[in-house]
Amino acid sequence: MTTPATPQAPQQQPQGAWPAPHGTYASPIPVRVPTLGDAIASEWTKIRSVRSTLWTLGVMIALMFAVGLLSAFAVAATDANLSDEPVLSLGFFGVLLGSICVITLGVLTISSEYGTGMIRTTLTACPSRGRVLTAKAAVFFLLSFTITTVTAAIVAVFQTVVLDGADATGSDWLRATVGVGLYIALLGLLSMGLGAIVRHSAGAITIMIAVVLLPLVLAMFMFYESLSGLQRALFEYSIPNQLGALYGAAISNSGPSGWEPLWIMLGVAAVAMAGAFVSMDRRDV
Repeated sequence: MTTPATPQAPQQQPQGAWPAPHGTYASPIPVRVPTLGDAIASEWTKIRSVRSTLWTLGVMIALMFAVGLLSAFAVAATDANLSDEPVLSLGFFGVLLGSICVITLGVLTISSEYGTGMIRTTLTACPSRGRVLTAKAAVFFLLSFTITTVTAAIVAVFQTVVLDGADATGSDWLRATVGVGLYIALLGLLSMGLGAIVRHSAGAITIMIAVVLLPLVLAMFMFYESLSGLQRALFEYSIPNQLGALYGAAISNSGPSGWEPLWIMLGVAAVAMAGAFVSMDRRDV
């Protein structure tokens, strides 16, 4: 004689779990939709755990300190009269060399994932490509801005202690620290956008180095009078000249001055990031 089966009560779905259609498996583990904060936490874990971040930013800090302090001691050894010259402008050389490190890290932040195939895992965990790009940009921008600003400020303090020059105003200090930090961080975002479009680390880094140095080099070899207008534009809007303008030591007497280089770089970086978003959204991984 068969004992009739006792009907079992339906199991209650765990709170926070996604509702499952009839006849499919429902995970007992609560699952929630990932947010931008989750993507930022993930990107922060990535950028602080890879060796490229330590090497690039470490070399940048070393260059800014070494070049900045050596230039200050070299000027002090010559007994030059700097009563009318801003001492803060000596930080320009170290920042210009250090910007190559930020460019490299900006490209590697996204292009390395395409090279290793990690981007597939990233987009599987967070299918929203715009959210992934926004998280990468936010983490990289804040990290590079903080490191550059703090290092530039410390170097500027040492330079003013070593040398007696013209008194710098509060605006001069703000441009030479916060302004320079913002400019270099935006230059890094430009590199990241180009890395997302090119998807090749060596190619994107080469292009960015050419963007930084090539306009100035080309302008130096334009001797014909018919090219004088182009030569002047290349001098004025080259990245070294814009960076020098933030220090009050522009290479060209005309061109962007004050905070204008920062707004120019902001517009260029915004265009590059918009292109990166379109590229990630429309192209397969």
